[in-house]
Parts: sequence; C-alpha cells; structure tokens
Amino acid sequence: LEPRMTMLLCLYKNEVLLLTSAEDLDCTPGFQQKVFHINQPAEFIEDQSILNLTFSDCKGNDKPRYEVSSPYFKVNSDGGLVALRNITAVGKTLFVHARTPHAEDMAELVIVGGRDIQGSLQDIFKFARTSPVPRQKRSIVVSPILIPENQRQPFPRDVGKVVDSDRPERSKFRLTGKGVDQEPKGIFRINENTGSVSVTRTLDREVIAVYQLFVETTDVNGKTLEGPVPLEVIVIDQNDNRPIFREGPYIGHVMEGSPTGTTVMRMTAFDADDPATDNALLRYNIRQQTPDKPSPNMFYIDPEKGDIVTVVSPALLDRETLENPKYELIIEAQDMAGLDVGLTGTATATIMIDDKNDHSPKFTKKEFQATVEEGAVGVIVNLTVEDKDDPTTGAWRAAYTIINGNPGQSFEIHTNPQTNEGMLSVVKPLDYEISAFHTLLIKVENEDPLVPDVSYGPSSTATVHITVLDVNEGPVFYPDPMMVTRQENISVGSVLLTVNATDPDSLQHQTIRYSVYKDPAGWLNINPINGTVDTTAVLDRESPFVDNSVYTALFLAIDSGNPPATGTGTLLITLEDVNDNAPFIYPTVAEVCDDAKNLSVVILGASDKDLHPNTDPFKFEIHKQAVPDKVWKISKINNTHALVSLLQNLNKANYNLPIMVTDSGKPPMTNITDLRVQVCSCRNSKVDCNAAGALRFSLPSLLLLSLFSLACK
Repeated sequence: LEPRMTMLLCLYKNEVLLLTSAEDLDCTPGFQQKVFHINQPAEFIEDQSILNLTFSDCKGNDKPRYEVSSPYFKVNSDGGLVALRNITAVGKTLFVHARTPHAEDMAELVIVGGRDIQGSLQDIFKFARTSPVPRQKRSIVVSPILIPENQRQPFPRDVGKVVDSDRPERSKFRLTGKGVDQEPKGIFRINENTGSVSVTRTLDREVIAVYQLFVETTDVNGKTLEGPVPLEVIVIDQNDNRPIFREGPYIGHVMEGSPTGTTVMRMTAFDADDPATDNALLRYNIRQQTPDKPSPNMFYIDPEKGDIVTVVSPALLDRETLENPKYELIIEAQDMAGLDVGLTGTATATIMIDDKNDHSPKFTKKEFQATVEEGAVGVIVNLTVEDKDDPTTGAWRAAYTIINGNPGQSFEIHTNPQTNEGMLSVVKPLDYEISAFHTLLIKVENEDPLVPDVSYGPSSTATVHITVLDVNEGPVFYPDPMMVTRQENISVGSVLLTVNATDPDSLQHQTIRYSVYKDPAGWLNINPINGTVDTTAVLDRESPFVDNSVYTALFLAIDSGNPPATGTGTLLITLEDVNDNAPFIYPTVAEVCDDAKNLSVVILGASDKDLHPNTDPFKFEIHKQAVPDKVWKISKINNTHALVSLLQNLNKANYNLPIMVTDSGKPPMTNITDLRVQVCSCRNSKVDCNAAGALRFSLPSLLLLSLFSLACK
C-alpha cells in the first residue's frame, strides 16, 4: 500500500471486510479504533461502563451523536458504551455509528463468545449472498460496504475501497450496476485510479436495502482486464419509521357478562423499518380508556400480539349498569421492543358492549282499565312495560299475547315499535246487551329468547278490565232485505206486508215508529205504528223505476231514545207480469216502385212490453175495413215478423194499410196500426215519390231496413 494510506479492516467469520479508508493525515476523522473485542460476560449490567470509544471529527466534536445496532446499549456523549438494562446475550457483533456536522464513522464491536441471536450482523444487515466470497486467487479484493441510511452532508463521501494487487499500469477501475449506470443512476461512483468507492447522496433502506454492484479493471481502451467482481452495498437500517395502524377504523364487540379474558379484537401496526431488527419490533399498550368506569382497566392488550381482552369480572361487564356501553381505547404501538428510545404510533379502538337478553319485560301495572262504547272499534288502551335491555335489539322489543278472555276474537293486541307499548284494540264491535264487562289476561315476552338463567315471572302478565258503555242503537229490521211477490196492477190499497224492526237496547224499553225513506215511484205507504205497508197507486212492472221486475223501497224505524236512533230496512217487491200491453209494429212507413217486378213491400216486426207468455207468437192481419181485396197480402215469417207484399202494381200514390197485430196473452191484446205505403216512380235508377208526397226510400232500402230490424229483434 502507499505509505500515506491506512487500511481500516474488521473481521467477520474469518473474512476481511473493508469498511472505510482515510488518508494518513495529522488528524484522521472518525473512530480512532475501528474494531473492539469484548468478552461475553455472564451479564451486562445496566449503566455499567463496558468500554470507551474515541471519536473525533477533527473540528472539536461538536455535539456527536451515537447509534448502536442493538437497542439494549447506548453510547454516552463522552464515548462510554453502557447497557440500558441487564442482559445476558446480545449476539456476536455490534456496530456503533457516530456523526457530527463535520464527520461520520462506524466502529465494530466483536463479542467474543457471543452466540447468534436476533440482531447479529447476518440478521440486522441482511448479509445474504447468492454464493460465498470467492476464495480463488485473483488480484481484485472486494468486501461488502456497510452504509447507514439517512447520512447527512457533505457528499460525496468515501465509503470503501477496492484493491487490485496485480493491477497493470495505466489500468482503471470501473463500477457498474443499479445505482451506478442503471436506475437509480449516479448514487455510487469509483475513483478509477485509486479504487475508492463513494456515495453521492443520502440512502433510504426502506427504498432499497441492498445494492448489487460490480467492479472490474479495464485497459486504456476500456477493455476488461479482470472481473466483473460482485460488490454488495448494504444499507444499515436506522429507526426512522414510526409504527402505523393502517386498517382502521377499529371497532370491536363483546357480549355483556363475558368471562374474564374474552378476546375482543386484534390491533396490529406496521413498521417500515427492517423487520429483522428491533427497529420494527413492536410492543403494544393501552394509553387511555374512556370512560374509566367502573374500572380504569377494563381491558388489556397483549404487548406482542395486539389482542385486546377483557380483564374485569363478568359482573362489572353489565351493559345495564354501565354509564356508557361504548369504550374508546387509545392504543400505542412502540418499536425498539417498547424501549423509551423507540418511536410510537397510536390508533383508537372502539369497543361496544353488546346486549344479551338478561332482563325480562315487566308490566308497569298489574291491572289496566279500559272503556269502550258498544259498536266501536279501534285501540282502547296502551299497555306499558319496562325492559332494561338495549332498545335497539330484540332483547328489548316486546311481543304481546292474549292468553284468556277472548273466545270471540273481538280483541287484538299489537306492539308499538317506538314505545314498546302493547296497543289493545277492539276488532269486532261489542254488544252492551250481551256483556257489559270483559276481562283479558295478557302476557308479554321478548322477540329474542331469554338467557338460560333468566325466566319470565308474574310481572310479565297483566289483567285488563274492559267496560262496555251502552249506546242508543238504531232499530234493526228483520229480515233485511224484506221480499214480497205481487202481480202488477193490483188494486190500490192492497196490503203488501207488515215490517218488523226491533230495538237492540232491550233494557231501555223504547217504542218504534216507521216511515217511508225512499219510494221512487210513490207507490207505497207504511203505518207508522204497526209497520203495515200498502199500495197508494197501481204497481206497473213496465215502469222505468222497476229493474228486472223488482221494485226497491227503503223504510226507516226510529226509536224513542234521546237522541233518537234510526235503522233502515229494504223492501224488494217482485212484480209478476200481467198482459196489460198491446203489441206494436215497426216500421210504419214503406215505399215501392210502381213498375217493380218484385212486389214485396216491407217486412214488419212486432214487439210487446210484457213478458212471455204474454208476447209472441204474434198474429199479423190486414184489417178488412175499407181495404180492397186482391191487392195486398201479409205472410208470416216467424213468431215476431211478417212480410207485406202487393198482388199487382199500383199507380204512383200514397196508401194507408191498416195492420192488426195480436199477442198470445190470455186474454190476448190487439193493436191496429196504419202502414203508410208510398208507390213511387222509378226511372233510370231515380226514385221519384214527390207526386205522391212520399219519403225518398227505394224498395230495396226499405227491405234492407226491415231485415235489419228483424235481426235486432
């Protein structure tokens, strides 16, 4: 080596690791001794000095800061290494990092006789290789470089050196890999002549923990002479990330009365630092509980797992006696295994004490009173209950049942969902004269079943006494409707029936008077005292007030109460048909051409307002009076129609032909109607009836009209 260079080496598993180098100046910044050997004692004693580390920044050591790779040790400002607590094993190697605004360095502490535990060099710095350090002979000597993250200015700074004992003259070192000529570029560089490796900026282990670089030597033309040889740069973790709770909100539920030690929920935090070091070794604790009653320590959190469990007795975990069934816990996660030097993060855990049905509903009174008017329906009383359970659950909601006193199903009970009251209703009108009092036995239960050690008691049943109030009820007709059958046209004054109405208020002994309420045709009269109904006019089945042979009238029955009550009765009179309507013909006008070859004049139809057998078959005839024979002819088509025709052509004129039609009633009824026949002049498809004073109907049109009438019949 050159006379002004000092090599700073450390020994790890019989391998020489190049940590750093500096020129041999009058003052060398950094630790004055790079490697220390400490025999593993039976126990490191808390605050007892272990050794002194000498560090100088050649500028007066302005407030040096020390960091130890193990959380169990610290370095005082004077360089003294002490244990933070009594400890028996710390591993095989410790690293101490020191820095001031002017210098920064690292020293290695080798624990002679120490055994591998978490925190060893292999674990802390992830000293993993795909293959061992090559042992074959070569001139390039490369050792891993260890660099703490978060270093401060100045940059660039030397962090290691590559040595080539057989390097030819004018050859150069070349450094490649991610962090040099690959993204992220420019983080590391090498002095091509001396082999010194430097870093140009601050490193972040949480971004990249290990850089895999390659060193080779080249000639002046850039041709590789030896290599490439792997160079591993390991970023040493610093505790620069706080634990973070990332999965909130955290809400847990526990049933009231749960046994001590019941797990409520798990809280876990994340630390971005190296999980193989204590920088990410978390411990949990409860910082605050709100509210703090009935105990300030209602819950416990497992410091390693983060499980929150109950620690109070089941009796204290009673939702009905708690001021608030919701607890909020401030949970703290601290790295460095919970030591005071660790960083912390907090989150809020909300724990709900869930209700179980451990209280049965109880009526506020043993007996309830209600009154209701007879004939009325609806809610008559609200039954109130008390239940200490959670009003938002089925453990509080009440269900009511009538268990006695309701054989006629006149009563129903439903739950008011807002108040939990039982709404007792009358659904079938009550009759004071049948029963003036009713007594119901009602029980109340919860929607959810009770817990096994709780049962429904006497307070879960109540008696309801109901008083029915007498009301002056209107008289009732019997039967209703009343029905009679009579022939139409019976004589005026004929008695149809005597109506019968009774007063439901049998205990009041009231009198009843009758009157006509609705009599559309004005045919009826009723005796106000005895209810006898007789006729005041002829009953006519063919009247427009009669529907399908039935005439409807309404009567009133009025009692003598104060105020009077009224009942309404319906009378249906079925009217039997009498042959009291003569048939009539249609049409009554026809026309025919004076030179018609077809001498048919018109098809006549007949109709009768009466019913069968007082209607068809009809008999059609030409009335013989004043009508010449051998001119007109009438022929039967069916029971309701006949054909009128000519026996010879007639001159243009108007003719009146008397048609007599007779129905089939007993005795039959006959009607004679003049059929006006217009004989018209029909020339060149023109019909002229003017001279005859006739209507402008052609014979075919008239025949078509007659056939249409026949079809309608």
